[in-house]
Amino acid sequence: MDTESPLDFTGRVVLVTGGTKGIGAAIAAAFLGAGADVVVCGRTTPDTPPSAGGREAVFFAADVRDPVAAASLVDSAVERFGRLDVLVNNAGGSPDADAATVSPRFVEKIVALNLLAPFYVAQAAHRVMRDRDAGGSIVNIGSVSAHDPQPGTAAYTAAKAGLLALTRALALEWAPAVRVNHITTGLIRTPSAAPVYGADGGAAVAGVIPMGRLAVPEDVARACLFLASDLSGYVNGADLAVHGGGEFPARYLAAKAAGEPG
Repeated sequence: MDTESPLDFTGRVVLVTGGTKGIGAAIAAAFLGAGADVVVCGRTTPDTPPSAGGREAVFFAADVRDPVAAASLVDSAVERFGRLDVLVNNAGGSPDADAATVSPRFVEKIVALNLLAPFYVAQAAHRVMRDRDAGGSIVNIGSVSAHDPQPGTAAYTAAKAGLLALTRALALEWAPAVRVNHITTGLIRTPSAAPVYGADGGAAVAGVIPMGRLAVPEDVARACLFLASDLSGYVNGADLAVHGGGEFPARYLAAKAAGEPG
């Protein structure tokens, strides 16, 4: 990477799991725009892969909850481009579910997608990156739920808390060859999340965020560019919060609504 242009990823290869839509597609497009060759994966082929600057990401079908498929995905990326420099573990998510009645099968699937899959892909990526002079960078996309659980997210919260702990553990074991960092995402405006924010499109929800707006996928993408670049060459095991400052405490909001001092 040119030290005069630390965000120039020309000649670098980036793998983004779950990179065909939403936050993952924005991350893929950001790296494409920065000059990287980008591989994305998902369980179904997208109608149009992420693109930027007249260039498209390469898609490979993979269910990264399967360790064999995860390893094959990394191998396919290396076979296609000859190297792997950056892994962004973005695949994840969960519908809300009542912890008292949710099925064991549901819990297993959520934990597999949000915790085990990133571990499997990271292991495969590490095998490729560890012996390279330039090493590599892994970025795990987490959630504010790992810090502040919400009702209906017990399995998801537990898995995301595990992902944050996994990040710190891998950062200890794999440095200095491979840096591993984590992004705590907050409320993000994506088509799939829109119903969660109500009929006003999130206007009311934005009022509880210090920055005064929901995040957009590009906010997370730019953070990924930083953590994967030489600008963060000494950043390892970090948890970068991309949540607009979090949420105002309920006590503060209640007092404000009542017209009392905050």
